[in-house]
Amino acid sequence: MIWIPKLFRKRVVVTIHGLDWQRSKWGGFASKYIKFGEKMAAKFADEIIVLSEGVQKYFKDTYNRDTRFIPNGINKVENRDPKIIKEKYGLDKENYILFLARIVPEKGLDYLIDAYKKINTNMKLVIAGGASHTNDYYKSIQEKIKDDNRIIMTGFVSGQELEELYSNCYLYVLPSDIEGMPISLLEAMSYGRNCLVSNIQENIDVAKDKAISFEKSNINDLKEKLEEIINGNNLKDAQEIKNYILNKYNWDDIVDKTEILYRKG
Repeated sequence: MIWIPKLFRKRVVVTIHGLDWQRSKWGGFASKYIKFGEKMAAKFADEIIVLSEGVQKYFKDTYNRDTRFIPNGINKVENRDPKIIKEKYGLDKENYILFLARIVPEKGLDYLIDAYKKINTNMKLVIAGGASHTNDYYKSIQEKIKDDNRIIMTGFVSGQELEELYSNCYLYVLPSDIEGMPISLLEAMSYGRNCLVSNIQENIDVAKDKAISFEKSNINDLKEKLEEIINGNNLKDAQEIKNYILNKYNWDDIVDKTEILYRKG
């Protein structure tokens, strides 16, 4: 619809969160329509904001279109003691691995479950998040984990429960095949948590060397990295993780950059 305000000579700023046409939830027509919208943005928008350096490169390579990299931000947080999660799920400080994201195929949860099941550990795996137009997939995950009582599914979480899950996990894992800019990774790092992520560009751009990575969709590599971390190897310093993420993705700086762009004549 970008042509409508352009008819009235209005300036238009488009924000691209990610390459959504790649996501498995969209069928053929929907995927093509989303990509058409992307082309219209590249052609007609006065400014384009992208949330990752990978998408910035994609727009330059695909459309020869310059964009502005202005990522999401994160606020300083206070770590919480395990109260709600201890009562509801029997979770204590650093006795579980956390996956927290929408339960959709592109988040790579299948890889994580398969890798985790190969490991001999008492550390629990907590899967937090709700379905997003993917009820069949959500049910398939429930079926996949029913024979392993070490795995806990919480459903959608928010508020203090969410804060406690981040605050007390031993490790946060994001095994995605596709990301825009992973907010949950920013959040986990803001709590000083060690993170294990797939080596897609969007994850690496956020975490740099402050997280551990594995080869995307490689279950064996994921298993090996999980074992190493569970055994206390390759861990990062919590305060370094916090300082890095809060300095690089400071909301005040990001708001200033966005405001300058929108106030441009």
